[in-house]
Amino acid sequence: MERFGIVLTALLCVAPCIYAESPLLADAKQANPATLGLQHSQKVRIVVLTDIENEPDDTMSLIRLLTYSNQIDIEGLIATTSMFMTDRAAPGSIHDIIAAYGKVRSNLLLHESGFPTPEHLNRLVRHGLAVYGMKGVGEGKDSEGFDWIIKVLEDQDKRPVWVTVWGGPSTLAQALWKIQHTKKADEAERLYRKLRVYTISDQDDSGAWIRKTFPHVFYICSPGTNFMTATWLGINQPYPGSDTEVISREWLARNIQQSHGPLGAAYPDVAYAMEGDTPSYLSLIPNGLNDPEHPNYGGWGGRYELYTMTSLPGSMPAEYVGHAPIPPSERETRPIWTNAEDSYLSPADKQVYKTAQASIWRWRTDFQNDFATRMCWTTKSYKECNHPPVAALKTQERLTVHEGDAFYLDAAGSYDPDGDSLSYLWSEYAEAGTYTSEVSFRPYASNLKRLKVTAPHVEKSETLHFILKVTDKGTPALTRYRRVIVEVLPKL
Repeated sequence: MERFGIVLTALLCVAPCIYAESPLLADAKQANPATLGLQHSQKVRIVVLTDIENEPDDTMSLIRLLTYSNQIDIEGLIATTSMFMTDRAAPGSIHDIIAAYGKVRSNLLLHESGFPTPEHLNRLVRHGLAVYGMKGVGEGKDSEGFDWIIKVLEDQDKRPVWVTVWGGPSTLAQALWKIQHTKKADEAERLYRKLRVYTISDQDDSGAWIRKTFPHVFYICSPGTNFMTATWLGINQPYPGSDTEVISREWLARNIQQSHGPLGAAYPDVAYAMEGDTPSYLSLIPNGLNDPEHPNYGGWGGRYELYTMTSLPGSMPAEYVGHAPIPPSERETRPIWTNAEDSYLSPADKQVYKTAQASIWRWRTDFQNDFATRMCWTTKSYKECNHPPVAALKTQERLTVHEGDAFYLDAAGSYDPDGDSLSYLWSEYAEAGTYTSEVSFRPYASNLKRLKVTAPHVEKSETLHFILKVTDKGTPALTRYRRVIVEVLPKL
């Protein structure tokens, strides 16, 4: 995506539901017994729309996604156009990456169960029309890609369907248009409400149309084409306070590309920036922190709040004239899940940063280490690689207390499958709750396994979110989380 060329240059200048178990789990007996059954209880369904071949980062994001394909049910991989690639779609490149994955799948199964076969994944590949945006929406604009989206929505699986859009969403727009014009109102509404959409900004003119026309569709987006304000930049930009080493070309070569088998060899060099599309699914990975149905809780893919924006900021930059610019003043008519700022005290420089991008980069070390470990799994034995710890709670996940009451946050039962020593860290995620002041842990240290907390004074019922980080001392260090939500009531 040429979008990164301008974004990266500018930033460097300033830088400072209950989910059912998937029937696709296969070859479980090949996995190490210590990992059987782990991380499969909250799998979500995903359909990917990608303008792959526009630039290297879609390929990067697809490779990472396939290393998590046992924890996320991939149900569609659809090649599309975008504002940067307006007249072609490239499903062949998706098949190429699946072929590389197929060469390492047997090794991945040594570490965890449930990785789908390449044959299964290849059957999920489709393409949309090779036209730009709304030119592909309406009567006679059908494609195998739009048809597949409808089939997935119509099946008997009651879980929501996440459509993550890495390019333009026109194929999804056509699916929604078809539903609107062919289904009875109650059935159409049922399908709309089953849908979850995350688009990486607006890369054609159909995104704003979807949001305006289908107000009940769950939609996450940093709207418009002013990418410099987008939350998703938190994955790959060298912001002050962030871990810049794990996004460097040297780190990628050492931990992902070189000596990591066919899948690592397929991971391309960075052209503009690394994996701008990956935040669309980072918060779907079941790590104990992520809660896909609550974007306001925050997770690896960022934190988002539900509100109505006054307009889409800006039109396309002058360099992109001729690629059908998105209208500069397309007003939002309904609430969407969009950019929200986190205040984060960086351990790197002890400074507090308050930005939307910080809601992603605050977790960057953790999710990059996690990806590096999964790439280790593609070539090495169980004993040669690290595996994530299991974060457990003796405390209930939801508590109700009164102001002034003492309660305990207790991580008893946490363990590491490799026998590594564990570190514990408790923190309050203030933005995820309603209580706006900081909750002090004093006089106790926050790195205790069992931490005593006193409920703060409140004038009305307030919620607090406490995050447990359990990190092993393997190489690279891996982290899993648990979240405790505490409702604090005033004294009677």
